[in-house]
Amino acid sequence: MEDKRRHIVDAAVRVFARKGFHASRVGDIAEEAGVAHGLLYHYFNSKDEVLEAVFHENWSVLLARIASVEETDEPAADQLRHIAAIVLRTWLHLPDVVRVVVREFGRSPELAARIGDLAQPIEAIHRVIARGIERGEFRQDIDARVAATVVYGSIDELLTAWVLDRLPSGEEDVAAAERTLLEVSLRGLQQP
Repeated sequence: MEDKRRHIVDAAVRVFARKGFHASRVGDIAEEAGVAHGLLYHYFNSKDEVLEAVFHENWSVLLARIASVEETDEPAADQLRHIAAIVLRTWLHLPDVVRVVVREFGRSPELAARIGDLAQPIEAIHRVIARGIERGEFRQDIDARVAATVVYGSIDELLTAWVLDRLPSGEEDVAAAERTLLEVSLRGLQQP
């Protein structure tokens, strides 16, 4: 039963990534999943509910991985490296999920507000930077919340650029973007 639900969510990711949420129909998802139209309604009440499941089921994995980084006692710079790598490399492993999240959630304030979890990576980055400041690893004259917003904004913009094909997005390109992002961010955060 759970396998069938997961299969439907995975099919929805492909359909939403290909057609966009608003142009997609429940029938498109059922066809992609190879299930009867009515079976989809056994698991979900609406297309909106399917979209929310796409987000929650994939985002929760990302948040758990970020939380595991925070639990380490690594220096703040290393924690930021790991968090950036987790989020940016999602593009390589789950490009359709990234497309759906960027297009549907990142650009819809109403939907993002209803979901509420979009800010959690920024909060994690904020905590890492604040700890780095507290431990003397980062400059004392930096506002941790603003810095976290800048770092995550850079990550989000890279993902958006890949989704919109504004930047090359192969494995080497993602690695280069990760290095550049961290070099620029960490130079600004670290003690002179």
